[in-house]
Amino acid sequence: MAQRYGGQFSPDGNKGGTEAKPPRNPFQGQTPSRAGGRANFLFLAPFPLLVSAFLSDPVGLATKLGAFGILMLAAWLTRAGLQAEDAYHARKVARRPAIPRKMFGAALTGIGLCAAGFSGGLVPAVIFGVLGAALHGFAFGLDPMRDKGMEGIDTFQQDRVARAVDEAEKHLAAMEDAIKRAGDRQMMTRVQQFQGTVRDMLRTIEEDPRDLTSARKYLVVYLQGARDATIKFADIYARTQNSGARDDYDALLNDLEQNFAARTSKMLLDDKADLDVEIEVLRERLQRDGVRVTPDSGV
Repeated sequence: MAQRYGGQFSPDGNKGGTEAKPPRNPFQGQTPSRAGGRANFLFLAPFPLLVSAFLSDPVGLATKLGAFGILMLAAWLTRAGLQAEDAYHARKVARRPAIPRKMFGAALTGIGLCAAGFSGGLVPAVIFGVLGAALHGFAFGLDPMRDKGMEGIDTFQQDRVARAVDEAEKHLAAMEDAIKRAGDRQMMTRVQQFQGTVRDMLRTIEEDPRDLTSARKYLVVYLQGARDATIKFADIYARTQNSGARDDYDALLNDLEQNFAARTSKMLLDDKADLDVEIEVLRERLQRDGVRVTPDSGV
């Protein structure tokens, strides 16, 4: 679908004639996903087995088709494991993946290669399987095996935060899917910027689950409203290209982004205030115990 070009020097790029605030980079804080490239190649590697399978006897046909299915399952598990690992590393506070998908992928790769080479004898098949599993482990590594940043955090509260974050991510994904229907590149970028602001709040809540209570209205009411408004705007704009609707939707995103950013900043200030209180209490206790504490002592 053709998309209208727009930018700072476009006719509608800066209507007010004043210097515009530089937009937030939608890719700020994001890293390239490792779930592509080599992982996707794993889906292509087993296809030669299909050719050789239909040129084999019935036993060879069944064995190679089974090996093909096992290797495809291993590729799917490996890619899912890389995606889970990316999500793990993207967060400062995270639990280890519930299922070690990459390990299962390595094991199934070994089993699939063993089945594929079984026609050449048991010993070569075992060698293929062991080498395949080992090379898979070297290429893709192991799954994260420990929780990260969970020391001193109430697991019940963390579970509540995880559910709230997952629900918020669903709303953000729905917004992204809906805005694509509008076919407006600038609005797609605008939605990505808003998503980045919301994710700043999500990361702040994950680091301190106590912030969930004060932010719940934003994650439930405001974000759900933003999703519904995006869906309605995309439907209207795709049919009519109504510039008034576009301006109203852009103004809505501006208001929402400012409110989300302000709420996140307040949560960070509250967290700093809590830290200051805890430091002051600790200093008083040390002084009562006869320990001399100075402001520059770092206590």
